[in-house]
Amino acid sequence: MGEEWKGTLEKIDNYRWRLPKEGGMRVPGIVYADEKLLVDIKKEQALNQVKNVAHLPGIINFSLAMPDIHWGYGFAIGGVAATDIEKGVISPGGVGYDINCGVRLLRTGLKYEEVKDKIQQLVDALFYAIPSGVGSKGSIHLSENEAEKVMVKGAMWAVEKGYGWKEDLEFTEENGAMSSANPEKISQKAIERGLKQLGTLGAGNHFLEIQVVEEIYEPEIAKIFGLEKGQITVMIHTGSRGFGYQVCDDYIVKMQHAIQKYGISLPDRQLACAPVNSPEGQDYFQAMAAAANYAWANRQCITHWTREVFEKVFGKSAESLGMRLVYDVAHNIAKLEEHSAGDKKVRVCVHRKGATRAFSSNRPEVPEAYASVGQPVIIPGDMGRNSYVLVGTELAMKETFGTVCHGAGRVMSRHEAIRASKGRSIVQELKEKSIIVRSAEAETLMEEIPDAYKNVNDVVNVVDGAGLSKKVARMRPLGVIKG
Repeated sequence: MGEEWKGTLEKIDNYRWRLPKEGGMRVPGIVYADEKLLVDIKKEQALNQVKNVAHLPGIINFSLAMPDIHWGYGFAIGGVAATDIEKGVISPGGVGYDINCGVRLLRTGLKYEEVKDKIQQLVDALFYAIPSGVGSKGSIHLSENEAEKVMVKGAMWAVEKGYGWKEDLEFTEENGAMSSANPEKISQKAIERGLKQLGTLGAGNHFLEIQVVEEIYEPEIAKIFGLEKGQITVMIHTGSRGFGYQVCDDYIVKMQHAIQKYGISLPDRQLACAPVNSPEGQDYFQAMAAAANYAWANRQCITHWTREVFEKVFGKSAESLGMRLVYDVAHNIAKLEEHSAGDKKVRVCVHRKGATRAFSSNRPEVPEAYASVGQPVIIPGDMGRNSYVLVGTELAMKETFGTVCHGAGRVMSRHEAIRASKGRSIVQELKEKSIIVRSAEAETLMEEIPDAYKNVNDVVNVVDGAGLSKKVARMRPLGVIKG
């Protein structure tokens, strides 16, 4: 995955490393990792991207890297940066192409013994109910007028159309919609790409997974989240599809002009940006919010069809099956938030690129039901290993703007993974681990082999060990649908 990184990295403790401030860096970099993970992290230039991000005007405290960090466009995936709203910039590279790619977790009242003989049936039914794969189109065909409503209302649009329950909104980040969304800032091409893709998984690392809770670490917190050992859960991971991709593409072009207009000097043109409060910065923020809202609506529709499948298979209502939303978190997003910088509170634009918000118990953004403990943090692994629910901590609020990792993080490119899986039956390998998998395209399974990812247990142990979040529950996959 590129040339090995050979720069300076200073050890702070077992989980923290400093990239010293040098050259045009405005702040140092902080990398959250252990010795084992650093071996893979250093195999590419992601750490150089962390240094590059430190050059952004108005960046506050540090350029941050989570333990799942790997090479991305502009920012590394797993990169986090907050910029001062008055003096700083906003960068599409700090959000990424799949705007609000995120993950939600549904709990059920079902136990493993009730479901183990129905996994194949559930996987097949979910595969047919929820379109997946490259360019997949769903059963929802939006008019341009309805598409605008989706951009503004987000998950609320889906609930109003009968795709889910009102309580789902309470347990979705931003209640499923950013209020700053403005459809007027969206190109015609982006609108056209979004008209037929609502309610689809897409391809790549997107998935729907039936899981069983196999370990509880914090019983009191797990009880508040409604989680217990042996329970069946469903995880949904997807984003804003071609719509969000086009929004990012459109604004990267506009930002290339903005850096010239505002005389911004950058070590990498992929970091193209504009002042947060400039017309260009505001246009992008409003367009990004519209794409984020589309993603929340997308996951909400998929949630509805997931419930319908369980209803058919078990012959009971989703309500009686206890299919409630634990939480929905965004990964690729920029948010305007209040945080501490030194001894004062500041309003900042937090870029979370392949990173998850992890707010503690003292934040008004956390649902009332979880106010006493903090926000659920959902960390998926690869399709052959486990996933986690964690909870945000006060230390994360102080150190990382309330942010942790978002998953396992790749160690192989998709091409490398395809080469590594030649001649193998990934379906059979997973079946031998008691995991049933279906995919729209065979190549997707080759790209997404477990070996292509870091071990999520190692990644989660770093954020837990560093005190950025606490492990609450661990789930293992039983059935997986890949794009």
